[in-house]
Amino acid sequence: MKIHAFWIAAIALSLTACGEQKQPEPQQPEGAAEAAAAADAAMAEAEAAAMVSQGFIDHMHAHAEQLDELMFALADDDLEGAMTPAYWLSRHDTVEGIPDEWLDYVVGMRKAALDVGRATDLATARAAAEQISANCQGCHTAAGVADPE
Repeated sequence: MKIHAFWIAAIALSLTACGEQKQPEPQQPEGAAEAAAAADAAMAEAEAAAMVSQGFIDHMHAHAEQLDELMFALADDDLEGAMTPAYWLSRHDTVEGIPDEWLDYVVGMRKAALDVGRATDLATARAAAEQISANCQGCHTAAGVADPE
């Protein structure tokens, strides 16, 4: 009988001891820190993209419309007709929220538009207009919205 009591007590103590063991702290799998950093970077990029407001997009569409008008005028050999959209492109208000890395393209676009406005012949105006297009495309590429070709 004593041996039964001993075994019952031993089993009870073993079960109690097993139940009280502390569970090991969960370990992060290898690469979890890198994955978290990548997720944070993706979140920051998404937040930056969300900062581009509809007003900003509309402003950029206005640029495209003015550049189209300028190019149509030059295609029609209408140097005088190219002056109004060139003037707008060179002097309109800058929209707020342009990231610093895009500002060089804005400055280049404005300078080229001024060059169109100062041109005295179609060849000079067309060369400057191509620089406007190059700055626009460079900015689109930097922003990740370039047309795939």
